[in-house]
Amino acid sequence: MNKILSIICLGIYFLSVSSFAQKNMELQQELKNIIATKNATIGISIKNIETKDSLSINGNLNAPLMSVFKFHIALAVLNFVDEGKLSLNQKFYIKQEDLHENTWSPIRDDYPNGNMFLTLDQLLKYTVSHSDNNGCDILLELIGGTETVQQFINQQGINDFTIKVNEQGMQTWQNAYINTSTPLATTDLLEKFYTGKILKKKTTKYLYKIMAECSRGTTWMKAGLPKGTELAHRTGISNTNQEHLRAAMNDVGIFKLPNGNPIILSVYLKNITEERAATEKILADIAKATWNYYTKK
Repeated sequence: MNKILSIICLGIYFLSVSSFAQKNMELQQELKNIIATKNATIGISIKNIETKDSLSINGNLNAPLMSVFKFHIALAVLNFVDEGKLSLNQKFYIKQEDLHENTWSPIRDDYPNGNMFLTLDQLLKYTVSHSDNNGCDILLELIGGTETVQQFINQQGINDFTIKVNEQGMQTWQNAYINTSTPLATTDLLEKFYTGKILKKKTTKYLYKIMAECSRGTTWMKAGLPKGTELAHRTGISNTNQEHLRAAMNDVGIFKLPNGNPIILSVYLKNITEERAATEKILADIAKATWNYYTKK
C-alpha cells in the first residue's frame, strides 16, 4: 500500500514539474518574441524569491551599468552605516563646486548655489530615489571611491561586476562602457539584498523603501505592471552618440505579486538604435509578460 502511495505521489510530482517547466518555456518564448526584432542586445534575468522559479535570456550579457550602479553604491554606503562609521542623520557640507553642471542633479536644482549641509539620508534619497548624479559622486567620495564599492560587492560573491568610474567620469562616450554587470549577477545581488544577507534588517528595509520611491523610469518596467504594484527598482540610461547609438538602457528591481511574493526582474539593453519611446516599451512589455506569467499560472 505504501509503495502504491509512493508511486502516486511521485507521479503527481513529475506532472507538476512538467507543467511548471512547460509554462516557464512559454514565458521564455514570449520574451524571445518581444526582443527578437529589436535593434538592441538584450539580457533578461527573472527569479521568484519564494519558489526559486527562474529563467534567463542572455543572462551573462556583459552590459554597461549606467545609473543602476547607484544601487551597488548605496549598499556599500549603508554597510558603513551598519558598521557605525556613518549615520543617516549625519550632515555633510556640499560645496557649490560639488554640484556639476550639464548632468542630472535634483540637488543642484533645489540648491543652485550649493554651500549647504545635507544629511546622509538626504544624499541617499536624492541618489537612489531620484538618480542624482552629483549626489552619487559625493557618496562615492565619502566611502573612498569606486574601489570600495568594487571590493564590497565582490565580497558578496558577485564577480560579474566592475566599477571604475563615477558619474562625472561617465560623461565621455567611451567611459559609458567601463562600469558593467550582467542580468544574472544583478538578480543574485538583489536576492541577497532582499533576503537580508548583505545589510542589517533596518538598513535593508530603508534601501528597499527608497528604491520603491524611485521617481525615474515611470514609462519603463513600471508601465508594464498594474497601477499600484509595488516596485523597488533602479534605472540606468546613457546618452546617444553621433550615430544615434545608445550604449544602454536598464531597469532592475523587485516587484510584489498580489499574494506578496517578490519577483526579481533584471533587464539590460545594450547598443540600442531603437527610438527612446520604443526602447522604453521593450522594458514595459517584458515586465507585463513576467507579471502575467506569475499571476496566471
